[in-house]
Parts: sequence; structure tokens; C-alpha cells
Amino acid sequence: MPTKIRLQRRGRKKRPFFHIVIADGRAPRDGRYIEKIGTYDPLPQPAEIDIDFDKALDWLQKGAQPSATCRAILSYKGILYKNHLQKGVTKGALTQEQADAKFEAWKKEKEEKIESEAKDISLKQKEEKKKILEAERKINEERAAEIAKQRKEEMEAQSEGEEAETEAEEAKEETAAEATEEKAEPQEEKAEKAEAKPEEKAEEKPAEEEKKAEDSTEQNAEEDKKE
Repeated sequence: MPTKIRLQRRGRKKRPFFHIVIADGRAPRDGRYIEKIGTYDPLPQPAEIDIDFDKALDWLQKGAQPSATCRAILSYKGILYKNHLQKGVTKGALTQEQADAKFEAWKKEKEEKIESEAKDISLKQKEEKKKILEAERKINEERAAEIAKQRKEEMEAQSEGEEAETEAEEAKEETAAEATEEKAEPQEEKAEKAEAKPEEKAEEKPAEEEKKAEDSTEQNAEEDKKE
């Protein structure tokens, strides 16, 4: 089996991190390896790749076969293109200066493209963050409006309750006042009757005295006649 350029998993659960290693094709994925030439972290945007360019190119020229993911990584970093140019130099199709110039032009274009993609990703993340904040603000406003509505309803209910209590107290006071007035009226009538009785008695006594005086006068007159 030929030598392989492949990934060896590290990191933890749900947080993968990989080593880029040179290993025997018969060895287990996470087993022993010949040499470590870089690392690969797929979680950031864009992914973080740290690889020894010269060592990777040297192993390619020795015939090491990259896995599918490692082939994409090597292509992204320009190692496969550099290996292709070096084969052209070996065959005499290109001079070393021409190969280096082509690679530098490709590298510059690639860096500009990566920078543009990074800006696009950053803008997209900002827009997504803005949308999230806007959604949260909207939710908070709705919650605040709902709370204000509930408080208003509670205050109105409390105000209505206080008004009802006030009306009940006023009605109670009016009932008590009416009852007091009703009690006072019989007492006044009794007082008036009590005052009227002595006056009647006083009026009756002079009348009786006058009648007695008249009777006695008549008796005296009769007696004088007899004599």
C-alpha cells in the first residue's frame, strides 16, 4: 500500500480538530503515523488550515496519495498546482522562473479571492446578527406592550373596585342616616306629646276652678234668697 496523506482526528465530541499526517495506507485512521505536516480546523468560517508547504510538496513528489479531504486542502493551498508546475519544469515544458511566476500570479489571485470570501462571510454574519438583534428587539417590544396592557387592565380593575367600594360605603352611610332620621322622628313626636299633656292639664285646672267658683256663687245666692 502506498503512503497516504490523510487526516487524523483530534479534539473532542462535537468539536473536531484534525492533524494532517503522512501514514502507511494499512495503518488505522487514528493510529501511528510517519510525520505530521499540518493541522485542519473545520469549524471557523473560513476553515483554518496550517500546513508545511514544502514538506507536503516533497511527499507528493515522492508519490504519497492524498485522501479526498486532503486533496481538497492541498488544492486550496496551491500545493497540487505547484506540484503540477514542477512536473512541467522536470519535463522541460517550463523554466523554473516561468513556473514560479505562474504560481505567484495564482497565489495572488487566490489570496484576493479568499479575502473577498472572508469579507462576504463577515458581512453575512453581521447581517444575521443584525436580524437576530432586530428579532429580539421586536420580541422585547411585544413583551413590554403586553406587560403594559396587563398593568393597565389591573389598574383599571383596581380603580373600578375602589369606586365600587366607595359607592357601597356611601350607600351604607345613606342607609344609616335614613335609619337615624326614622328613629329620630318618633322621639320628636313623643317629646311633642309629652310637652302637650302638661299644657292641657294646665288649661283644664283653671276651667275646673272657674266652674267651682261659679257653683259656690250660685249656692251663696240661693242661700241669701231663702233668708
